[in-house]
Amino acid sequence: MSVTIKFLGGAEKVGSLGMLLETWGKRLLFDYGLTPTDPPEYPLPAPRVDRVFLTHAHVDHSGMIPWLCGHKDAIVHTVPPTIDVSLLLAEDSNKICGIEGYPQPYDKHDIAQAEMNFRPLRYGQTKRVGDIDVIPRSAGHIPGAAMYEIHGEEVMLFTGDINTTPTRLVEGAEPVRCDVLFMESTYAGREHPPREKVEYDFLAKVEEVVDRGGKVIAPAFAVGRTQEILLLLRGQGYDVWVDGMGKTITGIYQGYGGYVRDVRKLSKAMGEAKKVRGPKGRKMAMKGEVIVTTSGMLDGGPVLQYVEALKDDPKSAILLTGYQVEGTNGRLLMDTGTLDISGVREKIKMEVDFYDLSAHAGHKELVEFARETGAERVVLMHGDNREALAEDISDFAEVYLPRNGEVLRL
Repeated sequence: MSVTIKFLGGAEKVGSLGMLLETWGKRLLFDYGLTPTDPPEYPLPAPRVDRVFLTHAHVDHSGMIPWLCGHKDAIVHTVPPTIDVSLLLAEDSNKICGIEGYPQPYDKHDIAQAEMNFRPLRYGQTKRVGDIDVIPRSAGHIPGAAMYEIHGEEVMLFTGDINTTPTRLVEGAEPVRCDVLFMESTYAGREHPPREKVEYDFLAKVEEVVDRGGKVIAPAFAVGRTQEILLLLRGQGYDVWVDGMGKTITGIYQGYGGYVRDVRKLSKAMGEAKKVRGPKGRKMAMKGEVIVTTSGMLDGGPVLQYVEALKDDPKSAILLTGYQVEGTNGRLLMDTGTLDISGVREKIKMEVDFYDLSAHAGHKELVEFARETGAERVVLMHGDNREALAEDISDFAEVYLPRNGEVLRL
């Protein structure tokens, strides 16, 4: 029985991931995201499918699920916390499109339909679709991130985003033996520094800034990174404030303890931080020492209000902890020392530093993961430097680099 795949998005670059897989007379879709660029980018239209399997809630993987449910009545399987978080992000993405004047890809009825069409699936639980068994395994990326083990005539593995290095928030992913591997390549050709050193350097900088009388602004992604930073600051004795959607996401994760490495530590970290509620809370936060807030790439959210208030203070610092994509405000800050605040390019006199707290496997971890799966064929996706990874994998597997829209028979 043949297997064919077609990427509707996210094959040769990060974003808008969606992979259509057809085998044993069934059509399965893995992820269906959008890219929150300016303007947003969308995947190719999806046909009707027998089932959808969603790896995790980040919008480049989940962002078009409401459209799929509203227009195709698709049934979507995923791990429980991903359901709650992806629905929250869908509402936020639609709101942002409206604010920025872009056409909204779906409406509130589509989001409601998605909520009805989600089906929870625990790690290790088998979902049978015809003669195919699909089993989610922990991907180690964020709480609830899954990779899917697919049993048909052969065993296949679709990774979504993976991290094999344990973090304070989640354990690392373990390789799954398979014949065919569909693997992300976000950090192909790039390595991460040792995580312990990054964490040490981050805390040392916080101490330095606070000791000199400055304030630390830590822009953070609401999903995963806010929680990681709060765990890092736990027990350090700083006056920490948390603002933005990260507060709500943390509350969701606290309700799904089995998907967090240590939910008691997460709860304690959140309990130590003060929650910002409205404009008055932001004024109070400005009297604190560390502010953890969205958005992680400084493209909106409360972070710009804090930076605007502190932009001329060289004693204060902006500590970036996530990759800053080309074209974002965060990348502008790193490259030029300026930020677009309310349409005006402002010079930022605050100290700016970057700390690599990535939730993705680096190049050597991806190579080792692929090797340990024992896969004879590896399809690389979701990366803009797949060739660098292909070179190091080709000595033990046949490697494919499909393009979006291309039909590949395996």
